[in-house]
Amino acid sequence: MDLEHAKQEFERYLDGYDREDDKVRLKIVHTYGVTECSRQITKRMRLNREDQELAQLIGLLHDIGRFEQLRRFDSFEPDTMDHAGFGVQILFEEGMIRSFVEEDTWDDIIRTAIAKHSDFRLEGICDERTWMHARIIRDADKLDNCRVKLEDTIETILGVSAKEVGETAISQEVLEQFRKKESILSSIRRTKMDYWLSYLAYFFDINYKAAMEIICENNYVERLIGRIPYSNPQTREQMAEVRDLLNWYVQKFV
Repeated sequence: MDLEHAKQEFERYLDGYDREDDKVRLKIVHTYGVTECSRQITKRMRLNREDQELAQLIGLLHDIGRFEQLRRFDSFEPDTMDHAGFGVQILFEEGMIRSFVEEDTWDDIIRTAIAKHSDFRLEGICDERTWMHARIIRDADKLDNCRVKLEDTIETILGVSAKEVGETAISQEVLEQFRKKESILSSIRRTKMDYWLSYLAYFFDINYKAAMEIICENNYVERLIGRIPYSNPQTREQMAEVRDLLNWYVQKFV
């Protein structure tokens, strides 16, 4: 496994897309961010070198389907394309995986981890090593999404200003799902605050203590909650509850 070669091939793949497009740029930075988060998580877990490098390779390739989704639909919305499934298609059905790694030793792990990285719930994996890598990529993806939600403008993320987000309400169904300490189904999101709360619910789907430690060290809960000015009185009150629940959950985890 040669990570530097894989990164060079990934850069060649990106040459087919408009790197100046903000959404493409966001996904390029995110890809390398997830790769780095995978390295940090596996290092803290003290995995062997092969598994550390395999996790980084999965991180590099996990969103390869996003770029074609953006070219065709200019959207990240799941109803436009199953980007994980498309990534598996171009890598394994069309054979692009051999451009990134010559050996087929890890194909089953890579395929499954990418295919399932954006599933609502991670299910249906019996092999222990595959199960581990599928969970690592989900944690790394969410870790870098914390960075994305802090660094990119709210307009880029949600299409409106932070002020406009904070003026909206949280749908009751979304709030109830959050209170159950569950991820938010994309199909039930109605308002911009629903979307914002769904990003905070990512913390409920963290698998490894190593990832949660990074969340605590970067103070992601407080920083993300503090990014929006909650001018809607009901929303402001509900977000105080959200803060308390998340802080309790994170501290209990670590």
